[in-house]
Amino acid sequence: MKLPVSRRDFLQTTALGAAAVSVLPKPLFAAEAGGRLKVGFIGTGNQGMGLIKRVLRFDLADIVAVCDVNEGSHGYRDPGHFYGREPAKKMVEDHGKRHKGKAAHECKAYADFRDLLADPQIDAVFAIVPDHWHAPVSILAAKAGKHVYCEKPLTLTVAEGREIMAAVDEAGVVFQVGSQERSNPVSQFVCNSVKNGAIGDVTRIETVVGYNNKVGPGPGWSADPVPKEFDYKMWLGPAPQVPYHHDRCLYRFRFNYDYSGGQITNFGAHSNDMAHWGMGMDTSGPTEIQCNHAEFLPEGSLFNTATVTSYRCKYPNGVELVCKSSEEKVQTRFEGSNGWMQTGYAGTTASSPELLKGLPDKNGPDGIDPHSAHMKNFVESVQGDATVNAPLEVGHASAVLCHIANAAIRRYPEHGDEVLKWDAEAERFTNSDGANDMLARPRRAPWDDLA
Repeated sequence: MKLPVSRRDFLQTTALGAAAVSVLPKPLFAAEAGGRLKVGFIGTGNQGMGLIKRVLRFDLADIVAVCDVNEGSHGYRDPGHFYGREPAKKMVEDHGKRHKGKAAHECKAYADFRDLLADPQIDAVFAIVPDHWHAPVSILAAKAGKHVYCEKPLTLTVAEGREIMAAVDEAGVVFQVGSQERSNPVSQFVCNSVKNGAIGDVTRIETVVGYNNKVGPGPGWSADPVPKEFDYKMWLGPAPQVPYHHDRCLYRFRFNYDYSGGQITNFGAHSNDMAHWGMGMDTSGPTEIQCNHAEFLPEGSLFNTATVTSYRCKYPNGVELVCKSSEEKVQTRFEGSNGWMQTGYAGTTASSPELLKGLPDKNGPDGIDPHSAHMKNFVESVQGDATVNAPLEVGHASAVLCHIANAAIRRYPEHGDEVLKWDAEAERFTNSDGANDMLARPRRAPWDDLA
């Protein structure tokens, strides 16, 4: 499929166009006339296919289009997974035939997300793409007048968060960050209990990120031929031009700094977000951050994100947050003057049984799981019946914490026991120009100009 020449050409050919962006109705939703929300999925890999299945299972909206640079292949998280735009299109249409018969709608399949955004029937998009695509997709979707559900972490860099917020504010669209713990009744119970003083004054928080769950090639690796069904040039997009290797893309993108922040952003976008939530500091950040320990693969390995990490932060209220790599199933542990509470994949515990009275089931009273509930909350917010559980500003603050942690980690051990001072309002380090250089990075043309 031929790519549009530029973003400006894209906007000129989009039904809403650049001139209409500032006067979009709130909410912009075709179903106001009695129809249903029509959505497009940008990204049909491991996470994208899982979310598509949930939308179909709970009949949350009509999926009328999918998009991916991969026509269809194996090579995702598990060997048996066959994902991509054609498998996604088939799954949506087969589901419609089984459950709606002749009333089932066609699901279009696009190779370029800008073509999907130019489709006037689409009200909202789910951006389930590698982290280096979150900002370009979100910004152009907002400018096209589409409501946006963007997976976590919100951004690849600190600077991108401000870009997204400016575009969303101008367009007036609904935006949900895919931090589904915000729609998990158990996480809501724990974080709100802590915020409301159940354990007294919070003094310390421990958060956990997982170890790398995939192994890539070491130094001396050689390039692979690009599969014919895979548009590698488009997959790279704003990232540096580098040789193709199958371990660079699809699920494994998260282990290379060109596309992600490793497990610090992958898991930290959940556990650290909950830390901010429980402190009542959803849109703030620490005053200082220090890396205690970090380990990396040998220089020249394809995977270059840290494999083991430990860092600490200090907040204006005196709370110390320590985040570490661990196999523990505890995501977030709150310690206070009158007790402690912790929650994670292994369950929820506390210093006293009284603290857990009223603890709900994670699937909620209607039996809907947190992922699905989070998407349902987005749909209802677009309809005007709710407000998003994970607002843009909240997702930005959580992503910023992960990004500045990576800045400290990548400077370790060369800079030893360096304590980086952070101005959360200005979003700058006050004592390190070198660390500030990591808060933004250039994007390759034509993705360098999204204004």
